[in-house]
Amino acid sequence: MKHVITALVENQPGVLARIVGLISGRGFNIESLNVAPTHDPTVSRMTMTVPGDDRVLEQVTKQLNKLVDVIKVTDLTKRRYLNRELVLVEVAAPAGKRAEIAELAELFEGKVVAVQARSLTVQMVGEQERIEDFLRLLKPFRVLALSRSGVIAVARADEAPAGSNAK
Repeated sequence: MKHVITALVENQPGVLARIVGLISGRGFNIESLNVAPTHDPTVSRMTMTVPGDDRVLEQVTKQLNKLVDVIKVTDLTKRRYLNRELVLVEVAAPAGKRAEIAELAELFEGKVVAVQARSLTVQMVGEQERIEDFLRLLKPFRVLALSRSGVIAVARADEAPAGSNAK
């Protein structure tokens, strides 16, 4: 199982290295990692995808919570959350296959961002599952290069309180 964990951390030099070292030092893998400042420039949000069972998740969150630079750790795996990932993929595209590749990209709301002599480069932004589906369908065309941003995620807000007008 893949766990999606977010952590609000102090935006200070060395924080990322300490967190990655702590997790990898305990034998856990980080499948994807994304870090960027939040609306508060002194705080960054880390989004990690960590494979493993619930024991792995428990150990990772306990260890993260022990670090001074970590403000808050949230496991999004069993909560409602929004996620996005950016992918750039260069696909072999002989003249007779270009339209088919471009059409497939369009079906997934992707965009051809570069045309080379023997390939096309497609950009796509979407939920992680949708990205995986798109990449699976591209396999017959021979992927030449692939770059992924890693997942970013944020918990969805709780339902509006009773009696409120929020929708």
